[in-house]
Amino acid sequence: MSSGHRLRDVEQQRPLLDREDEALERVSPSEVKQLWFIPDCCGMVCALITWFLVFFADFVVTFVMLLPSRSFWYAVINGVVFNSLAVLALASHLRTMLTDPGAVPKGNATKKYMESLQLKPGEVIYKCPKCCSIKPERAHHCSICKRCIRKMDHHCPWVNNCVGEKNQRFFVLFTMYIAVISSHALGLCGYQFITCVKVQWSECSDFSPPVTMMLMIFLCMEGLLFLTFTAVMFSTQLHSICNDETEIERLKNEKPTWERQTRWAGLRSVFGGQPSLLWMSPFAGLKLPILVPRRTWRGGAEFSV
Repeated sequence: MSSGHRLRDVEQQRPLLDREDEALERVSPSEVKQLWFIPDCCGMVCALITWFLVFFADFVVTFVMLLPSRSFWYAVINGVVFNSLAVLALASHLRTMLTDPGAVPKGNATKKYMESLQLKPGEVIYKCPKCCSIKPERAHHCSICKRCIRKMDHHCPWVNNCVGEKNQRFFVLFTMYIAVISSHALGLCGYQFITCVKVQWSECSDFSPPVTMMLMIFLCMEGLLFLTFTAVMFSTQLHSICNDETEIERLKNEKPTWERQTRWAGLRSVFGGQPSLLWMSPFAGLKLPILVPRRTWRGGAEFSV
């Protein structure tokens, strides 16, 4: 690297990696398909709680409210709609959790890599002292993922992953589908309560009236909580995409050094291509890898084809 080039650390001055560390440089993501997973205890517990609450809601809706219904088509239509939305929500959750959010290759701050950048004289680049990687513009280090993430919005424990450049679409779909099924569940609870009052709780459910009431109350509380949380997250994510500004950049009040995209350009960059029904599908572009354990540098859990 010429003397005109400068390397600026984010927090403290540290030298480039030694030649011994160059051997630990990771294989290029284009050469190997990786299943991303963060072994964080808090995140895994939160993810399991999320799945449990979705299955609880599905149980109450299906077995407490729909199957005992006298109207066959009411039960079938609402059952198909609710369960389909629940599958889409859980699939979106999995895609968010198991998709690389845009991690910068760890330990790429080597002399060989620096020379390959072909920097102009006087050009400033940044190196993260925590993961020893060259930080692209708008990348931030996550202390939980222990990686620098491109266009990192925030780390969400409920999906046990960062929300970044490559998985923001799935997080938006997850919050949208959870908000929709929460609204659906609340509507079904209201209708079921009115029906039970009319028949004096005698034939409205296969469960006893106290159990039915308790399950419906828990479902209403869950629905209100989930609807409020996910609706807020969904709206803030759309606002970030349309304004081409991540939540971290907004909180830090960073002045944009990049050219902002238009709203439609931002939506197309996140969801991919022109508007279509594929934007609503968490299965679009899904390729299932064959999992083979592979040792990584300084911890982390990754699998490759």
